[in-house]
Amino acid sequence: MSASSVSPIKELPFSRPLEFEHAVDCAAPGEGHWFVFRGEQLLVEIGPLERPSDDLRVRARPAWARVPLQKNHNWLGSASLRCLYLGVLDGTQCWAAELPAEAEAPAGMAWQGLRALFSVLDDACFALAGRALQLIDWDRTHQFCGRCGERTEASRKERVRVCPACKLSAYPRVAPAVMALVKRQKQILLARGRHFPPGMFSALAGFVEPGESLEQCLAREVAEEVGVQISNTRYFASQSWPFPHSLMIAFVCDWVSGEIKPQDEEIEEANWFEVLQLPKLPSKISIARRLIDAVVAQIIEESKSTTDV
Repeated sequence: MSASSVSPIKELPFSRPLEFEHAVDCAAPGEGHWFVFRGEQLLVEIGPLERPSDDLRVRARPAWARVPLQKNHNWLGSASLRCLYLGVLDGTQCWAAELPAEAEAPAGMAWQGLRALFSVLDDACFALAGRALQLIDWDRTHQFCGRCGERTEASRKERVRVCPACKLSAYPRVAPAVMALVKRQKQILLARGRHFPPGMFSALAGFVEPGESLEQCLAREVAEEVGVQISNTRYFASQSWPFPHSLMIAFVCDWVSGEIKPQDEEIEEANWFEVLQLPKLPSKISIARRLIDAVVAQIIEESKSTTDV
């Protein structure tokens, strides 16, 4: 299978909207979309929880939801722990803020996790909610210099916090992680992490370590997690993943040798699956599901072509 033989995918969830203009400083705060978080929960105006969910972590999705559009920039008052300007979405300002863990939702609003809001919020606001969540986490965890301990200051020119004493700069962190879908003829290798919902399997994944390429990381992670060797690595796609600040980079690869031996610390179970007999899979919010669906469709199409001949 070559990279070009896998069907192309639409923009993945959390992709930066084309109509969004990134900015750090706002000279004249005005009406804006507000992405307000309490921990990992977003404040939204919300409809009844009546839509079915494809995510085993989410029982039901709301019928509709939208982020607050506020004319008064100070509508949160002194309750806000931090407030960041994100930029402009189609002519409207966008702001991110964090409230304390004990904060109650205002009348007509509710706290919801991003997984529950997938396919409910419009795509642009959903993507910016993911961006806002990562930036709030970065701002919260970089209030003090990691080298000398001095309180840092936010720059008004770029997204960075700078130590006024030793000048160490702290930019928002992005942790690259590779994802591997291993293929063996008409089978794919799927595994269960110990933290997965009951019955769910997915592609293999792991973080890139210092000093290794993406391809080296892929081979190492597959060997460590399930004990098999791979070759013919092909890039599929990438996705920003705000849980908490990853960049998922997905690949398809071929099995070369080895029997499955799950890594006890991380993998509960791993197996080869026929494409027409798959287990429960991740939600379509994730690149893992898009990767599996695309490769399964490609294998089925190849099988049809062989049968027709």
